[in-house]
Amino acid sequence: MGDQPQPVERMTEPSLSKTYDPSGVEGYWYQLWEQRGYFAPSWRQGADPYCIMIPPPNVTGSLHMGHAFQDTIMDILIRHHRMRGNNTLWQTGTDHAGIATQMVVERQLEAEGKSRHDLGRDAFMQRVWRWKETSGGTIIRQLRRMGASCDWSRERFTMDAGLSKAVTEVFVRLYEEGLIYRGKRLVNWDPVLMTAVSDLEVLSEEEEGRLWYFRYPLEGSDDHLVVATTRPETMLGDTAVAVNPEDERYRHLVGRQVRLPLSNRLVPVIADGYVDPAFGTGCVKITPGHDFNDHEMGKRHHLPVINIMNLDATLNQQVPEAYRGLDRFEARKRVVADLEGLGLLEKVMPHKLMVPRGDRSKAVVEPLLTDQWFVKTAPLAAEAIAAVEDGRIKFVPENWSKTYFEWMRNIQDWCISRQIWWGHRIPAWHGPDGQIIVARTEEMAYEMAAELYGRPTHLEQDKDVLDTWFSSALWPFSTLGWPEETPEMSTFYPTSVLVTGFDIIFFWVARMIMMGLKFTGKVPFHTVYIHGLVRDGEGHKMSKSKGNVLDPLDLTDGIDLETLVTKRTKDMMQSHLAQKVAQATRKEFPQGIPAYGTDALRFTFTSLATQGRDIKFDLGRIEGYRNFCNKLWNASRFVLMHTEGKPCGHPGEELPLSLADRWIRSRLEGVRQQVERAIEEYRFSEMAHHLYQFIWGDYCDWYVELVKPLLNDDKNLAGQKAARRTMLEVLETALRLLHPVMPFITETLWQKVAPLAGRTGETVVLAPWPQATGAMDGEAEQEMAWVMNLITTVRTIRAEMNIPPGQRLSLLVDGDETAQSRLGRHQETILNLARLSQWQPIQGEPPAGCATGVLEGIRLYLPLAGVVDVQGEIQRLDKELKRVAMELDRVSKKLANPDFLGKANPDVVSKERDKERELSTMRQGLEASLTRIQAMGRPS
Repeated sequence: MGDQPQPVERMTEPSLSKTYDPSGVEGYWYQLWEQRGYFAPSWRQGADPYCIMIPPPNVTGSLHMGHAFQDTIMDILIRHHRMRGNNTLWQTGTDHAGIATQMVVERQLEAEGKSRHDLGRDAFMQRVWRWKETSGGTIIRQLRRMGASCDWSRERFTMDAGLSKAVTEVFVRLYEEGLIYRGKRLVNWDPVLMTAVSDLEVLSEEEEGRLWYFRYPLEGSDDHLVVATTRPETMLGDTAVAVNPEDERYRHLVGRQVRLPLSNRLVPVIADGYVDPAFGTGCVKITPGHDFNDHEMGKRHHLPVINIMNLDATLNQQVPEAYRGLDRFEARKRVVADLEGLGLLEKVMPHKLMVPRGDRSKAVVEPLLTDQWFVKTAPLAAEAIAAVEDGRIKFVPENWSKTYFEWMRNIQDWCISRQIWWGHRIPAWHGPDGQIIVARTEEMAYEMAAELYGRPTHLEQDKDVLDTWFSSALWPFSTLGWPEETPEMSTFYPTSVLVTGFDIIFFWVARMIMMGLKFTGKVPFHTVYIHGLVRDGEGHKMSKSKGNVLDPLDLTDGIDLETLVTKRTKDMMQSHLAQKVAQATRKEFPQGIPAYGTDALRFTFTSLATQGRDIKFDLGRIEGYRNFCNKLWNASRFVLMHTEGKPCGHPGEELPLSLADRWIRSRLEGVRQQVERAIEEYRFSEMAHHLYQFIWGDYCDWYVELVKPLLNDDKNLAGQKAARRTMLEVLETALRLLHPVMPFITETLWQKVAPLAGRTGETVVLAPWPQATGAMDGEAEQEMAWVMNLITTVRTIRAEMNIPPGQRLSLLVDGDETAQSRLGRHQETILNLARLSQWQPIQGEPPAGCATGVLEGIRLYLPLAGVVDVQGEIQRLDKELKRVAMELDRVSKKLANPDFLGKANPDVVSKERDKERELSTMRQGLEASLTRIQAMGRPS
């Protein structure tokens, strides 16, 4: 069972204060939703299941922008399907995060002057469990803060009893089928943590290094071969020198031998197409025991494998005595010095290289030959490949299936053992003669041993634990109760969609598919939605050292400057870096970060969720969507002010709908269809765009303004009632459409609006998703589009001429009878919204000093003589146009410079291209304004 929420004391429903305050509504609604069990499956008979598995965050973790982004996407999907009446389950939980969690507790022990070995394995495990119960799960509380509507009553942990049983069952079955084995293989070895680590736990970054050139004497000759290496100490484990078979310089030496300096061993010269003739001298030392590529080459040429290192990366008994016990980097210095003393060091060159470091320990990871447990993956991969090929699973965007196929078709056996204590201990026991017994329980292992040896025998359980990804691979079915046949398993498996990042397609997605097919006979999910990375506004990866990390909860709740600086520089070992980050933070956030609220952040993520692309998180966007919340809040208060306690009609009542009423109802049905389609196609940015344009543009900016005069006209009571009913019904429906993205503000407003609109129900969370209404009205939309274009044309001219909003203008119209008839029908609306005093038709030439606008079937003239200083405005626009043109010319020349394009960071180039487009648009607008006002200054 999950972490249970605390009861809400004296719950008071938030009132609609004059201004929107997110902090006043978010906590209240979330606790109420959770307490009332709204997030649990409905188990309604006949309801189609819809299930999403949360990618389980590390129990040690805290919420970052990537979590907040992907959880927003999942919450949109689950809330949408809950409203559609599906039997929904968003399965939540956390991962035990073997290495990360063990390190947290080991640091605590270190502060106490102890190590895990002082406690012993059992006591250490108890200590970790205590930490988990008291300090783990911070991220789960933070997910609640983001509005995630998971079923918290079903929260799971990868090491809880049920999941541990599933892990053991899978291991035993795979072992019994010969798909798990123990063997000596080359793995990524972290010499600080003293364990194998996965590729995902290795961070390779470019560093400044050296390339050493050594002479290897040719046996039976005074000549030598020169090899280049970045890791001199590993030459003590060389078993060959390789050249490219097409390299004319060395072809005649293939088959000869060289004498390995310092070790005095003879090793062969071999030919292999993997060797790059252009690297170094074209001769490469081959160390199968300490390099993955060399290991593969060694297998091709049947070379011996020599391991020269201990588990702590000191050199072992396989090297000459002078180097035994030395740390690998100390040995490197000694080897170089000794070879130089022998006259075998030809030269040393600066060299940039990718250095692999453990993501936790930061130690340089060493390829090391060790005894490990492996899953034989090829037999499992075949069916997993077929499941994507035949469409049982589809990737969105589809191009990620190519990445999946490339990995799966070149899959290697999976190293599943780790040399740490925290995790699922491998269910294998070793007998006195080395015999391995794999069993579901220790009791069963001893029974098997008694049968095997013919007497009671002492066994030692394997000390290794399983890779964290092993239990994660079972997540879609183990969380539903497998291996038992539970109602949840039969209802929700296969799940509906997986939302995850591209970086774990192989480490997690592929393994879930393999395990799901193997143990259930079904795919674990039907769709895999792959999202991009959340980057900063410049497109850079967020990292603590760059000082550009944003905490999503700082954006929702706000944070003062000094607290933000302290947070960003905490634990920075290098003072100059901390100072640089502090300086940059103060420059970027001189007032700290204001509280934008959860809804604004969620809408920002949704608007940026374009398929497959990385996300540039711009703070300008979240500020804009905070304003969107305010706009919706104020419009809703206006609607309530004009409908509460007043005749609004009732649902289904025949009312005389105005053109504006028909138009907004038609637009609502159109946007409902657009939002529905966007969700179905996982085009979340389009969903946000349609909702924003409709609510801010169509409803708030146009419809509410269109009906204001009518609401104050007590002579047209039927029209008033129709407008009130339309305002309420459209707003209530829009709130339901918006709810999956902005759950808090929509609940607050819906509670007030829904009863007036005739909608019953406890909460918008469970309110039905809007259905088709048949309200599409092409005639009304066409007519209103004409009216809006006319008003917009006049407004544009007013803005360009800097005419104050309060100054009413006359409008002269040259148009056909149809256009003039239209204008006459909508005269009151047009005069009111365009801020006009009157309009009249004209024929022939207009008077001098008119600004001109053109739209379908009509030409508009605004007499501005005496209203605008034409010459002064021309001078102002001309000056601004020259400034913009100069800046555009500068940027265009920079982008036309091959040196700039070749050397600049791609993000910088992209930013300059954006600036060029923006300046070009500004120039076009200024030119249009200048042309318009110049025309006013010319005689008719």
